[in-house]
Amino acid sequence: MAIASSSDVLVLALGVVLAAAYLFRDQLFAASKPKTVPVATSRAANGSGNPRDFVAKMKEGKKRIVIFYGSQTGTAEEYAIRLAKEAKQKFGLASLVCDPEEYDFDNLDQVPEDSCVFFVMATYGEGEPTDNAVTLCQNLSDDSFEFSNGEHKLPGLKYVVFGLGNKTYEHYNAIARNVDSDLAKMGAIRIGERGEGDDDKSMEEDYLEWKDGMWEEFARIMNVEEGQGGDTPDFVVTEVSEHPPEKVYLGELSARALTRSKGIHDAKNPYPAPITVARELFAPGSDRNCIHVELNTENSGITYQHGDHVGVWPTNAELEVERLLCALGLHDKKDTIINIESLDPALAKVPFPVPTTYVTVLRHYIDISAVAGRQILGVLSKFAPTPEAEAFLKNLNTNKEEYQNVVAHGCLKLGEVLQLAAGNDLHGAPTPENTTAWKIPFDIVVSSIPRLQPRYYSISSSPKLYPHSIHITCVVLKYESVENNHVKTRWVYGVGSNFLLNLKFACEGQEAPLIDSAEEPGKVVYPKYAIEGPRGAYKHETTYKVPIHVRRSTFRLPTNPKSPVIMVGPGTGVAPFRGFVQERVAMARRTIEKNGPEGLADWGSIRLYYGCRSSTKDFLYKDEWPEYAKELHGKFTLRTAFSRENFKPDGSKIYVQDLLWEDRETVADAILNGKGYVYICGDARNMSKAVEETLARILGEAKGGSAEVEGAAEVKLLKERSRFLTDVWS
Repeated sequence: MAIASSSDVLVLALGVVLAAAYLFRDQLFAASKPKTVPVATSRAANGSGNPRDFVAKMKEGKKRIVIFYGSQTGTAEEYAIRLAKEAKQKFGLASLVCDPEEYDFDNLDQVPEDSCVFFVMATYGEGEPTDNAVTLCQNLSDDSFEFSNGEHKLPGLKYVVFGLGNKTYEHYNAIARNVDSDLAKMGAIRIGERGEGDDDKSMEEDYLEWKDGMWEEFARIMNVEEGQGGDTPDFVVTEVSEHPPEKVYLGELSARALTRSKGIHDAKNPYPAPITVARELFAPGSDRNCIHVELNTENSGITYQHGDHVGVWPTNAELEVERLLCALGLHDKKDTIINIESLDPALAKVPFPVPTTYVTVLRHYIDISAVAGRQILGVLSKFAPTPEAEAFLKNLNTNKEEYQNVVAHGCLKLGEVLQLAAGNDLHGAPTPENTTAWKIPFDIVVSSIPRLQPRYYSISSSPKLYPHSIHITCVVLKYESVENNHVKTRWVYGVGSNFLLNLKFACEGQEAPLIDSAEEPGKVVYPKYAIEGPRGAYKHETTYKVPIHVRRSTFRLPTNPKSPVIMVGPGTGVAPFRGFVQERVAMARRTIEKNGPEGLADWGSIRLYYGCRSSTKDFLYKDEWPEYAKELHGKFTLRTAFSRENFKPDGSKIYVQDLLWEDRETVADAILNGKGYVYICGDARNMSKAVEETLARILGEAKGGSAEVEGAAEVKLLKERSRFLTDVWS
């Protein structure tokens, strides 16, 4: 190796010195600069302190009412906002509408004496609070929870309670009742009666009957007079002449969907899942439809468990979109871009993304397909095009019986009521020429009609067999309305199921067939939907997509396969149990691969009680069950009741509860000795109650007692230990 010369060494040393000087230049040359001292950020600079302190927000906003809502699907939130609006209109009082998940409750005792707390509480599942109200309910019921006064007491706190429930469920309005009871125990003072809405009949009517008496008592106790408020709009709707088209929402459900950027897919950002399979489950020639849909979730980040629910985001039928566009006089400017601003964001948030267009709002964002509510008809009557139309709406608004006969029993949507009031023909296709235009401000439409919500279905697959595919089993809702003096009998269609049926026809490359009716056989057309989505986002070549998200459930199999399982699911109630059985099949495959068929020897039995009308027309997944039975090596038993084929000696129909009674010894042994689990899915109004009553009889007899005493006690114990679970609807 050559030895470096002295000049080389000198150059190298100089380079090192210069490099060091550059690296440490701030320390060497900036001595004269003043040092930067961090300045503490003042509280005022960041707003009003603790964002979880609702009492502070009430005082700052001079609001005498705070309204907490426990909501799973958005309905309780809608009623909370309605109460806030009515307080403002009647008494001029401002309200703070709060999601309880976003606030702390240790200062609930600090609510000012001249203020009032409203609780609008839905009951979910097996008498449980909604997800966002769990902490609130725990704080109220837990005697060890201390408020700022150092005690679990709320002396003199004024409160109002309205509950949302369904009488077909066992724990009807349990959460509202619990909240009321807990508050009363702590010395709080309820204003008016506790309101209880029954979704099985009419939540709207229950609310209307309750609220007037409550407001009278509210005015007395709060020392306020009605007439201090007024009709003030919630929103300002502005037509926008110029806006970048790519930034206008045309049905996208989130900002990420608009920009097509990646992100977590949930209820706030649904995933457009490609449909890989869509087929009819009922036999050809049936007058009903039941469809099986498989959705591809690969690379979406979406995961699910057996027993979970999938939320499908439908659109409104195009016929109803056209009808309301015409009735509102917006048909010719349906594609006009509009922006919507809230005049009081704390009271009423803009319920969908903006800017958007008139037609987009009606098609994608608000529920124009629901039966028109009685209260909204009174609001809209002042915009009637004729005195006769005004009188017609006022009568429907004030005459409960007439409303029930014409609107509720006739299943009339808002657009149809407006047509009927104006003397238009409901049966023809609506056009600007045959439909009278009402000059209803669009902000009132946005304020009065709730957001179009997702439709939930029990997932009918297991991720163990289908890790990247979610299956839906959906019977299509279609029924005839009740004829009245104003409207003849018509077909009524469920939004979510007919949206999926439209997609099924499209996937098969078929046109929807015509439907027979008593008056016009073969001339009624299925409703059509904008299934290609905003900007064609839900169609790629021949593949259609559906916007979805997954909602978690506690409807789960026991983790130990040794526990016997009894599943009762007639009709589409069988959907989650297909997933349950697939879950066990996947586990059996792994066990057999490792230990052979004898590895299943100590497994508990899996019994499925399924019912439908006919073994040849509507027997769901008929060909699959024998295959599952083979893989489970005798551990799976299917019991079927065909209500139009098999009859009792007296000629009455045989249902799933009758099969349970036939198997009462096996069922009792599985539950009492095998520590088994019972699951029910399907109709809550009749089937679920009948099955539970039969189980009480079986267990009562096995215990040597009665259904009413020993049987009821055993059923209660099963529920307390989470061994009796239901996934039912009305």
